[in-house]
Amino acid sequence: MGGPLYLEPQLGPRLRSLLATPGFPRMLTDALGSPLNVIVPDQIAENLDRFRSVYRDHHLSGQIFFAHKANRSSALLRRLAATDAGVDVASLGELQHALGAGFESGRISATGPKNPEFLWLAARAGVTVCVDSVGELDQLAGLVRKYALSPTRVLLRLSGFEASGVRVLSRRSRFGWPVQDLDALLEAVDRHADATELVGVAYHLDTTSLAEKTTALEGCLNVLEACRSRGLRPRAVDIGGGFGVNYLAHQEQWEQYTTGLTDAVLGRRPPLTWQGHGYGLRNEGGTLRGALGLYPAHRPVAGERYLDELLAHPAASLGGRSLATLLLEHLYDLHIEPGRALVDQCGLTLATVLEVRDSGTGGDLRVRLAMKADDVALEEHGVLMDPVVIPVAPRDGAGPRADAGPVAVHLFGSLCLETDMITRRTVFLPHRPQPGDVMAFANTAGYAMDFHAGRAQHQPVARKVAAWQDGDTWRWCLDEQYWPTTPSRGHE
Repeated sequence: MGGPLYLEPQLGPRLRSLLATPGFPRMLTDALGSPLNVIVPDQIAENLDRFRSVYRDHHLSGQIFFAHKANRSSALLRRLAATDAGVDVASLGELQHALGAGFESGRISATGPKNPEFLWLAARAGVTVCVDSVGELDQLAGLVRKYALSPTRVLLRLSGFEASGVRVLSRRSRFGWPVQDLDALLEAVDRHADATELVGVAYHLDTTSLAEKTTALEGCLNVLEACRSRGLRPRAVDIGGGFGVNYLAHQEQWEQYTTGLTDAVLGRRPPLTWQGHGYGLRNEGGTLRGALGLYPAHRPVAGERYLDELLAHPAASLGGRSLATLLLEHLYDLHIEPGRALVDQCGLTLATVLEVRDSGTGGDLRVRLAMKADDVALEEHGVLMDPVVIPVAPRDGAGPRADAGPVAVHLFGSLCLETDMITRRTVFLPHRPQPGDVMAFANTAGYAMDFHAGRAQHQPVARKVAAWQDGDTWRWCLDEQYWPTTPSRGHE
């Protein structure tokens, strides 16, 4: 009833090889400190190919835009620039980064909230702008006219889709123009025909629900037809991201943990978290209340497989044919913006163990790492998985450690804050860690590396290195020094 509950991370061949290379992770932390982010650029090209295979299977065309906000790495962006992928930028800095990494304007889409500087550079460079409102379209057109720029390609981002028949509403979003007010937006498109070129429509939904995304895509197809009836010629629909990642190696471990957490909240087993934290669940007089606020860390259908299922889904309001069939029949391009899914298995975060302390009650160990919670923001995104422990080499060359055996630990960061916890979850490790061990947090490239990182208490943010395989050897360089032409790349 109270035994260890493991959440073993899913490790792809590259990450598994990197961690298994004797001395390599420790060499990196010895040279560059802890914490340290390790990026594997070649993996993003492989992930891109997997998404492209879904396009081929459904005979579709269109662009795959990497949602740059998922990771700031120059190495990942430059590696993608050497492919046919695009990049979705959501700030002036990201746009400048993409242009400097080698992306030509036709492969860049500008989304997100935009200030005048962001809009001006997007229009000046000739990238496609995804507009959220009539006001933003007015502002963009004004800049194009003021500076005598060429007409800017635009996508209209929409929201508030509703299905006929069984009532299905797409999730509310702060992004996009209400589709019920489409006429006002199309009137603005007509008004700015000299300064903008409508190339398609888009949506952004923060959900994994196939039904909601199907509703939104059906709605976009109807909007494209409405545009054509007005003499416009849009040719693309951008369905955003949200394809998900499978973080865990074993489904049964995830099911056992969530069941165990429920039992712990209800008092049926010892606590599984620091100070009884319930991740959204609570015990009210013996009744379970609330909702589990965790990412579904084991997702057998994620990434390109999720896209495949979405495209195969029937469009109930459009004759029951699959969404892929409808896109193909109308010769529409399909654009997607995977972030987390495109950097799946593209990196990990290393941290050195500073201190291992007994709790004083004979219970869990308290382990302090040379990192802050924001340096590996898995908990911020509700992702739970165990670190991989790389033991420090015994000084005397002795055999197996005498302290072998599973232990329960709590992982703390290095800030002088009660809240600086790497995970509120009690983590079960195969043996007692010791100072000098390195803990590797796998698959952190999607949002967990630098989306929340800061310099609190004058502690530095994690540095980044890019690593690649050269035959049987792993090589590395600083992230900002990586280019696809780096010597010994092996794929030119």
